[in-house]
Amino acid sequence: MINLFIDKSISSKIPTFKIGAIHYNNIVISDSPQMLKGRLQFFQETLKVELETKELSDFKGISEWRQVFKTLNMNASRYRPSHEALYRRIKKGQPLPLVHSAVDLNTFFSLEYVIPLGIYDSASIEGDVTFRLGLENEAYDGVNGRENDMSGKLVSADQLGAFGSPIVDSMRSKVTEDTTSALHLFYMRPSMEIDEASKLLQAAGTMFTQVHGGDFQYKVVTFR
Repeated sequence: MINLFIDKSISSKIPTFKIGAIHYNNIVISDSPQMLKGRLQFFQETLKVELETKELSDFKGISEWRQVFKTLNMNASRYRPSHEALYRRIKKGQPLPLVHSAVDLNTFFSLEYVIPLGIYDSASIEGDVTFRLGLENEAYDGVNGRENDMSGKLVSADQLGAFGSPIVDSMRSKVTEDTTSALHLFYMRPSMEIDEASKLLQAAGTMFTQVHGGDFQYKVVTFR
């Protein structure tokens, strides 16, 4: 499994910061099965009704991640955590795009657990992965179709530089239907206990491999 580390630039400000990581091998990614499309659609409809009477800040996963961004001096109004962006789309009645089974299941988990997630092709990752703040002038071409300035923002980075974040991920590391090994990152709420985070990862890994085959290993990454 890829080695993952949390940098002091994060842990010094948020000592309980933790990342969940699942590594999948021998998976097959394709168009989402009807079961997954149906669950995602039902979940969106249920959430839309719930959001008619609730504020986004009423969701612990959203309010807590806004606080994480604030603590790290990231502007949570200008750069929204990816899961909050999904909730905002649903609140506005905008359908979420379907991509393929891995990205669609990633979206489902993000809605269900109310946290940012990222899934990456392991073959695109060079060496160890560190969670840190972006360096000056650090940027990448994102899956949103534009160059994203990542300086001062929470990023996941390998030997080649930043490739992901809880805001938007890079084109370099995205999973495709050719991906057979993937790294799945769960940006846990800092308040979540390690036992709870472990159970979440086991459940998510089990569901992911039910859809994609293969096998998985998981761990909760904390600063040490």
